[in-house]
Amino acid sequence: MEKEALKTIEGIHEIFKNKGLKLSAAESCTGGLISHYITMIPGASTFFEAGVVTYSAESKMRIFGLSSETISSYGVVSGETAIEMAERIRLLTKTDCALSTTGNLGPDVLEGKDVGLVYTAVSIYGKTFVKELRFEGERHEIKEKAAISALEFLVEVMKAE
Repeated sequence: MEKEALKTIEGIHEIFKNKGLKLSAAESCTGGLISHYITMIPGASTFFEAGVVTYSAESKMRIFGLSSETISSYGVVSGETAIEMAERIRLLTKTDCALSTTGNLGPDVLEGKDVGLVYTAVSIYGKTFVKELRFEGERHEIKEKAAISALEFLVEVMKAE
């Protein structure tokens, strides 16, 4: 792990502990890597409530109650799906803030969406922010870049709130 990524994770710990907020994560393409990164540093249990990985469209609908209309209209890999995932995990876990990721790690185009297309969303204080990301590389590289970029986006949103 790069020093910058570690600094981002340390920053998340500091922000959430100082503000006394709880965090949850809904992961798809990152497969639990965000939760892994957050819990690498001692003290995560003071603010990190839950991390849930839903990989299939069916599990997103069953576990999060994601709208089938969202998936059929926009696809699993979409900003709309990322938004709904973040909002649903925040409500399910009763946390102040939630982070989500969904994307295409490859090797093939999915729903007409290119390999490396990832969406991340942050839901906090009844507002949700979404960001589209595009990466190149091997599957594991895209996954790592997506997880770290999502964590950086979380810091960005938290500093603005």
